[in-house]
Amino acid sequence: MSCCGGITGHGGTTPPTPPPGWALRPSRLVTIQGGRIRIGTDHPLLPQDGEAAREVTLKPFAIDPHAVTTAWFAEFAAATSYRTEAERFGWSLVFTPGGGPAGPLSAPSWWRRVDGADWRHPQGPGSEASPDHPVTQISWHDANAFAAWAGGRLPTEAEWECAAAGGLPTPRYPWGDAEPDDSTFLPCNIWQGSFPTSNTAADGHAGTAPVHSYAPNGFGLHNMVGNTWEWCAELFHIRSISPAAKRRNRTAQERNMRLLKGGSHLCHRSYCHRYRIAARTGVDADSATTHVGFRLVFDPA
Repeated sequence: MSCCGGITGHGGTTPPTPPPGWALRPSRLVTIQGGRIRIGTDHPLLPQDGEAAREVTLKPFAIDPHAVTTAWFAEFAAATSYRTEAERFGWSLVFTPGGGPAGPLSAPSWWRRVDGADWRHPQGPGSEASPDHPVTQISWHDANAFAAWAGGRLPTEAEWECAAAGGLPTPRYPWGDAEPDDSTFLPCNIWQGSFPTSNTAADGHAGTAPVHSYAPNGFGLHNMVGNTWEWCAELFHIRSISPAAKRRNRTAQERNMRLLKGGSHLCHRSYCHRYRIAARTGVDADSATTHVGFRLVFDPA
């Protein structure tokens, strides 16, 4: 079941009494009607992640068809003098298979600590973030600070899944059920080749892509899967009664792990088949990497 009612158009009507930050809302917003919807899947590929189906009720909301760009985040930083957690820590994680200072013990070996890596310099000193690409090296706390400034918020998982489905009934991906491959069907920005050592970049992007890249889904939203993971509002909960899931839930809550949706340009079905709508993962709220960004939703006034 997809979101009831679909979209009601772009932009919407300015309310009589705008809330704080209303003037910063992008005019490109898409309004999606709420209703009783089904999210998750009856056929979980990674049941340990809590992909099981469940029903929820949504109120109408508006969503940005694009992830927040480096250029927009730069406006926020200039207006508020905000310093991200990576800037305050002095380092962050960068995808560098093959060497470098070790990252946290919990991180796979291809993630390395790089001093000076932040949203302006996502790969470290000497690198420059592209203005029209999704901003990365952003923690959950950073994303919430930006959202408050812009008058929006992070989406719930249900809102994110409803939007990603684009009006289709229980699709696996935003475009339907067809599986991307490494050469001919390239509907999103994910890895092509052998992860993590060889990326053919058959889709034209070895890293992130501009936020307007690839065909939008039925609601006009770009890159709901692939490109960068997107922060959601909730804690990462695993909906399962198994003892192992209960232990993982306790650990996630103790670490303040937050939910991520959508997969990234580093996903490949051989390793991380999480660029599906139902897929999900969680990381610590203060984590920042080269493959995590976010987009905003807005409530009606």
